[in-house]
Amino acid sequence: MKRLELFAAAVLGAVFLATGVYAQTVTKETTTTTTSSGTVSELGPNTIVIRSESSPTPVPYTYSKTTTYVDENGNPVSMETVRSGAPVTVYYTKTDNGMAASKVVVRKTTTSPSGSTVEEKTTTTKP
Repeated sequence: MKRLELFAAAVLGAVFLATGVYAQTVTKETTTTTTSSGTVSELGPNTIVIRSESSPTPVPYTYSKTTTYVDENGNPVSMETVRSGAPVTVYYTKTDNGMAASKVVVRKTTTSPSGSTVEEKTTTTKP
């Protein structure tokens, strides 16, 4: 009888593993990405300062290696395209240290709508 119980336990364990019926935690994060349009007034080693159409004072945004730079059509451009006086739209998230740019769109014209988009990220972690 002992062998049958061990066999049944082994089969049951294999079924749980094969079907994914085991402890699993699903975490859902919602990140709000906001956009701001204006012209570049200053560019530093980790900061881009934008004079926004909606704010009289220039606003600094941090950027990193993960920040992407594209033109109005979504084609990748080099960071060197971002210069003082260039019209841009910055996609950013608010952080504890300010605002972090995730994407910079270099525009040819100086007008672009500002607004918010919500990106939902779902991550799965196993205990």
